[in-house]
Amino acid sequence: MKPSHASDNWRVRWINWRNGVVGDPRFQRFAARFPLTRPIARRRAAALFDRVAGFVFSQILAACVELEVLERLAQGPAAAESLAVEWEMAAEAADRLLRAAAAIRLVERLPDGRWMLGSEGAALRGNPGIAEMIAHHHLLYADLAEPVALLRRGGGGGALSRYWHYAESTGQGDAAAVAPYSRLMAASQPLLAADVLDSYRFARHRRLLDIGGGEGAFVGAVAARVPGIRLGLFDLPAVGARAAAALSAQGLADRVTIYGGDFFAGTLPTGYDLMTLVRILHDHDDAPAQLLLRNIHAALPAGGRLLIAEPMAGTRGAETSGDAYFGLYLWAMGSGRPRSAAVIRAMLATAGFSRIREVATPQPMSVRMLLADR
Repeated sequence: MKPSHASDNWRVRWINWRNGVVGDPRFQRFAARFPLTRPIARRRAAALFDRVAGFVFSQILAACVELEVLERLAQGPAAAESLAVEWEMAAEAADRLLRAAAAIRLVERLPDGRWMLGSEGAALRGNPGIAEMIAHHHLLYADLAEPVALLRRGGGGGALSRYWHYAESTGQGDAAAVAPYSRLMAASQPLLAADVLDSYRFARHRRLLDIGGGEGAFVGAVAARVPGIRLGLFDLPAVGARAAAALSAQGLADRVTIYGGDFFAGTLPTGYDLMTLVRILHDHDDAPAQLLLRNIHAALPAGGRLLIAEPMAGTRGAETSGDAYFGLYLWAMGSGRPRSAAVIRAMLATAGFSRIREVATPQPMSVRMLLADR
């Protein structure tokens, strides 16, 4: 039910009153001194500073990834002076970077002055996909250098758009154009694939087709977890060639059928009782995304299922990754948008799917899943 204007007016009055209070310098000084409100005031001040300094923090990350700081310190403690030699910079510069990295817990300092891997650094090192994202973020930052200009021009047309939209200039994609994209997707798949496989029983299906499957990281993970299932992968021909090589190296050539093509044009392969879209739908605008869902519905047999797995807008506790990060990222990319589970449900229903339901995942911030029946 749509809220009434009366409830809207009440909410507007409440928000105006609240903003007037928290924005009043006198209240801010009082809150910072009063024992009961002091912890809240300090947390909010720290959070506000993090918003202001976020770009600096991301550049500290970028420097650490480029210099392989985390990998180096995972080998054992090191002194700033020796690291400075390895990094070809002055000792003072190396010390400045290490202190900055320690402030965001990427590294930590021992009492003797040497440096070790920190808790946040260890977590980052354990997820190579994040490191790959950081390594290519200079393209995003170039586009966001003038955010208002980016928004006014309608998205795309910049460095990030050129990085991702290899198919626009190469037709079906060529090996050189798809290599950076494919490496990033392959590196960022393992943890996500584990969450998906932990959340749904794939063994109930005979044949699975992963649409937009990249280099085959997801189907490779399914193959390792579900021995009896037959697998297919559909992507651009040049991407499919990379998948064929990667899967062959894993001894999976006989279990995975590779299909090259454009999932917006023509028909999709048939004979699969489960199709998957793993971080694919949010990369596309509404019209092509709806077309893709219709194509999948047409290719599935009666009783077949579609599983969608990707970050979704409106996820409780993950608002910054939805409409903030992915909202601007996809705008710079020039295609797609973060969608809530409710919006995707509606799109699935429009495409003809039924019994649309959500499947719980361990890390909803990273991936949520919707399952729909043909």
